[in-house]
Amino acid sequence: MIARLLITACLWLAATPAIADTVIAARTIRAQTILAPSDLTMVAGDVPGAIDSIDEAVGLEARVMLYTGRPISASDIGPAAIVDRNQIVVLRYSHGGLSISADGRALNRAGIGDVLRVMNLSSRTTVSGVVAPDGSIHVGGLAAQ
Repeated sequence: MIARLLITACLWLAATPAIADTVIAARTIRAQTILAPSDLTMVAGDVPGAIDSIDEAVGLEARVMLYTGRPISASDIGPAAIVDRNQIVVLRYSHGGLSISADGRALNRAGIGDVLRVMNLSSRTTVSGVVAPDGSIHVGGLAAQ
């Protein structure tokens, strides 16, 4: 009888949905601010698309304005930008033994690994590439790898 009650209790606990926590902004945070633990707090409840761990957000940059008490989604935050809009950057193309470099102007802000549109200053052509850790933009051969 006791074993049957324990099994029933275990099955009931397993069948109830787990309540997840959601990360919200503890205060209004401006875009381009690096998030610290004091900027964030947890609330009970699961919000689809919202992050569920403060550790996921600490050290990342707010991409948009984050308002007090609102859930923070993964698209609201990202790696800190190392390239600013209108910054002159080096465009690099490498494939096999061929390597080409040119200067370009960043058309947006971006962090490491982000895809960024850049205007080639020589040809005035707009190209897209991936931001490298050194701030250069890899287009073509390396961007596709």
